[in-house]
Amino acid sequence: MRALAPVQPIPAETAEHVLPHNIEAEQQLLGAILTNNDVYDRIASLVRAEHFFDPVHQRIFERSAARIQKNALVSPVTLKPFFEDDAGLKELGGPAYLVRLAGAAISAHAARDYAQMVYDLAVRRELIALGRDISAKAAQVEIHNEPRDQIIEAEQKLYKLGEQGVAERGFVSFLKAVTEAVNSANAAYQRDGGLAGISTGLVDLDKKLGGLHPSDLLILAGRPSMGKTSLATNIAFNIAKAYRRGRTHDGTEGAVEGGVVGFFSLEMSSEQLAARILSEASEVPSEQIRRGDMTEAEFRRFVEAAKALESCPLYIDDTPALPISQVAARARRLKRTHGLDVLMVDYLQLLRGSSKENRVQEVSEITQGLKAIAKELNIPVVALSQLSRAVESRDDKRPQLSDLRESGSIEQDADVVMFVFREEYYREREKPADHELDKMAAWQEIMEKTHGKAEVIIGKQRHGPIGTVELSFEGRFTRFGNLVQPWQQGGEY
Repeated sequence: MRALAPVQPIPAETAEHVLPHNIEAEQQLLGAILTNNDVYDRIASLVRAEHFFDPVHQRIFERSAARIQKNALVSPVTLKPFFEDDAGLKELGGPAYLVRLAGAAISAHAARDYAQMVYDLAVRRELIALGRDISAKAAQVEIHNEPRDQIIEAEQKLYKLGEQGVAERGFVSFLKAVTEAVNSANAAYQRDGGLAGISTGLVDLDKKLGGLHPSDLLILAGRPSMGKTSLATNIAFNIAKAYRRGRTHDGTEGAVEGGVVGFFSLEMSSEQLAARILSEASEVPSEQIRRGDMTEAEFRRFVEAAKALESCPLYIDDTPALPISQVAARARRLKRTHGLDVLMVDYLQLLRGSSKENRVQEVSEITQGLKAIAKELNIPVVALSQLSRAVESRDDKRPQLSDLRESGSIEQDADVVMFVFREEYYREREKPADHELDKMAAWQEIMEKTHGKAEVIIGKQRHGPIGTVELSFEGRFTRFGNLVQPWQQGGEY
């Protein structure tokens, strides 16, 4: 067996400037592929041509990958015609270098370790290049080049780099899939109420949805003033309030009840959102909190509620007009630092995508991005959405799937689509004149039936039935709750 050409020593004065690399690891990996083409399938999800430090090695890997993907044999003999005129390979001894690579090859079982080494060193080089780029840009003091923008750009590049090299899941055996399904069903069976997902704190909604399921994208839509944000904050508060950490069914540490909630509030500030939650918890009307018009007893309740909620694992990000890439990056960061069990976005149309030409394409990119976050972090993502004005022109104001703005992508990507509807809101605006006694009597009767009631209409659900869930709604405290039905009066609920 002929030895590979020795690596040229690095002069002492330039050694500190040389980027980290390992030529021998690259040679061994390429040799393994040249002697056993099946090795490529094991390392293809981890290593790409650009991960090799030596440009000649990059070209050898690229040509080998192209041939293997066409089911063609890769060996020193089959690669030789492609490298006859390669100037870089000539410096290493010409096509004979390919023979030496194959001759000094390691055993196939060690190839993955060498591939990991090649990849890790490539990431280090990219980190060094990124650091230099950040340093160079920071040194250029220009009016249009704000430091905050540079930080965001650097952060995006770092997260993009962090996501590379994550091995693709590929196919899983049916046995493994069945085992996961049984474990999920067992967890639901063991949990009070038989929920497979995280409880929303609203009993009838939980029964219809089975809780909020990991990796699901749920759309909560409605016209303005229907209470979308109120319902979302109520659910977020209920989940965070019930949070209890322990050992989960798969043996890991995590939330056994409730969960850590991340809330992207693109419309309201974090203070306004907190005031809504405190209004619900303290039972002090939100407009009184805003004006500071409270009695001493109400203010005491308000302060006590604030103290009780200090440790609530609810994290609010009120940055306006966030790009979907930033939502993903910030969600990952929250999961790493504090944990994350549910993500809320208020609301979908206020996020930004990369496509500036076509709004439908931009919304499609956003919904696909939210679904990708749900699957990647294995959490439910609840995104609020506006409805088109078509609702207002109909006699029956109950919303339907076609009322979703840019509905094609939203309806397609979502696992669950829910609509919030309060008939009371529309009936209030139909009040007849005082002298129309018959109409006034009929109107008052309708108002009595609809007062304090709301509907959540489930228009789409991949894993269960569609239908309507009735909830109570207290406008003063912006609070949705469980509605006691007539047959439940006096009994336990």
